[in-house]
Amino acid sequence: MSTVHTIDVQAYVDGQKISPLQSAVVALCFAVVAIDGFDTAAVGFIAPALRTEWRLAPAQLAPLFAAGLLGLMIGAMVFGPIADRIGRKPVLLLTTAFFAVASLLSTTAPDIHSLTFWRLVTGIGLGGAMPTATTLTAEYCPSRTRSLTVTVMFCGFTLGGMLGGLAAAGLAGAHRWKAVLMLGGLLPLVLLVFLAWFLPESPRYLAMKGGHDGRVAAILSRIRPAPELLNAHFLRPQVSAGSPVGKLFAPRLARGTILLWLTFFMSLLVFYLLTSWLPTLLTGAGQSLRTAALVGVVLPLGSTVGAVVIGYGMDKADPHRVLAASYVLGAVSIAALGFAAPFPLLLVLTVLGAGIGSGGALIGVNALTASFYPTANRATGVSWANAIGRTGSIFGSAIGGYLLGRGWSMHAVFTVAALPALIAAITISGKRRAGMNGSALSEPQQA
Repeated sequence: MSTVHTIDVQAYVDGQKISPLQSAVVALCFAVVAIDGFDTAAVGFIAPALRTEWRLAPAQLAPLFAAGLLGLMIGAMVFGPIADRIGRKPVLLLTTAFFAVASLLSTTAPDIHSLTFWRLVTGIGLGGAMPTATTLTAEYCPSRTRSLTVTVMFCGFTLGGMLGGLAAAGLAGAHRWKAVLMLGGLLPLVLLVFLAWFLPESPRYLAMKGGHDGRVAAILSRIRPAPELLNAHFLRPQVSAGSPVGKLFAPRLARGTILLWLTFFMSLLVFYLLTSWLPTLLTGAGQSLRTAALVGVVLPLGSTVGAVVIGYGMDKADPHRVLAASYVLGAVSIAALGFAAPFPLLLVLTVLGAGIGSGGALIGVNALTASFYPTANRATGVSWANAIGRTGSIFGSAIGGYLLGRGWSMHAVFTVAALPALIAAITISGKRRAGMNGSALSEPQQA
């Protein structure tokens, strides 16, 4: 008679070396957020070309930026709870297909109003894909390297933004901005095939749902085959009653949820203010479209470098202290941008610092959030934190257009942009002082 072993999925994963399966999951999720980053940043990079072709004032571009960001917020709010109910993989497939088709349809826009509508629709798909990829990556990671692994995966977003800048620079001045959006639609359609065939469901999610011991054993055997996986029973993470959104305000989570939301709001406000308006501000200061696009690429480059360093630091030290220090660096660099504009080398260095302390820290907060919430509402926790943050991104893109429309100088705009980074340093420090240091990925289990 065979012996039935009772196994904790996370403990099993923690006891193994990183397997090819886990690397493949991270790579596929990396590709998803890279295309997400490309599509999200593309409009900011092609904005100067749109302004020239359609003879737009800066304020007329603000609704275009805000529409995409509003879509991101809606998508995160809608698809996060769905991923907690039906699974991570189905939602990732659905949202990837959604934003691919919408991006292709964006190329049919004859004017700014039509393009604004299609960017709203594209944003809905993008908003659901990124938090789901973050959640799936976190649930495949061993605890000892989770922050670094999630931040490396999330670097796909910033690298995708860089690709958007390079594509815009290569097509600048030829009225071929539609080709940039076309590329943003074709790439996810190709990726969708790989996701459908090679991406497995989260074993932690399957264990939580119950009745999937065979599927969980098959997935874990691809991480490391072991005799105890045969006829094994997998512990289910404890699931409290209530909706996934309501669980975010359970007694042990409520304060952390609020502080994370505030941090996301400020992080995305400053990040999207810079992403949306940096090329336009630089062209307004006398730089060419090509130069502005290439300098703009340094922002996601700094975010990428910063994310890896920050993720490593979060695994080795208090993640809240690491993030707070990163936000302070970002605030100082952003405030200096207006003064650095006439000096090419100094401009590149300050944009690099701004990327490290804004986008890099934002990626780190995503990793922290994925560790904070339990399996039953992890996708909801990550997606709703991003959704609340998107309201900040809408404000950030709108503030840029408003201040430019009011005739504010580049120095003044960047000084205002530095303030949210300082506030984010305060809120993430407040989460630490509130004692919110635990990882819900080590949550209680039940038979």
